[in-house]
Amino acid sequence: MMQKNSIQIARPDDAEALLEIYAPYVTDTAITFEYSVPSVDEFRERIRCTLEKYPYLAARRAGKIVGYAYAGPLNKRAAYDWAVETSLYVRQDCKKQGIGKELYLALEQALALQHIINLNACIACPETEDEYLTKNSIRFHEHLGYRFVGEFHRCGYKFSRWYNMVWMEKHLGEHPKRPLPVKSFGEIRKDLQLIC
Repeated sequence: MMQKNSIQIARPDDAEALLEIYAPYVTDTAITFEYSVPSVDEFRERIRCTLEKYPYLAARRAGKIVGYAYAGPLNKRAAYDWAVETSLYVRQDCKKQGIGKELYLALEQALALQHIINLNACIACPETEDEYLTKNSIRFHEHLGYRFVGEFHRCGYKFSRWYNMVWMEKHLGEHPKRPLPVKSFGEIRKDLQLIC
């Protein structure tokens, strides 16, 4: 029987546990184009800065963090306020257990409360799958309703090879003539009923 996960708001104090999940993506994959594992202090600051405006969620199983997801600005100019970039990382030994889907559904719930409409995912993409990068992330996003919108060719260089990058998007609702103002994550935090 699969263990139950709980989705909670991540805290800056979770930085060490979250970094433990993220580090192998940096050192062993081309899923992230980051070359060096950030320090715990830098990661803590990333979490703190994200939480000023956007959700940063962690999945826990038996008290241990097994994955996390967050949103950030697609672009800092005002006209982009209703669009975000989403990110997701799951422990290497916990993949294909529904954790990513649970995190993304909870993230969508929070973003909808903020009046965000467009979700955008920037995904590393191999021309030919290799030991560092497959198209699993693209398939995962397709499964959750994202659609392909564009591709940059050979724009990322890691592990002595070139990788493409694709953009995928999902809309959480209609695009009204006058959208509601976007709320900060702090404003909707008390109203958030996480799905798990």
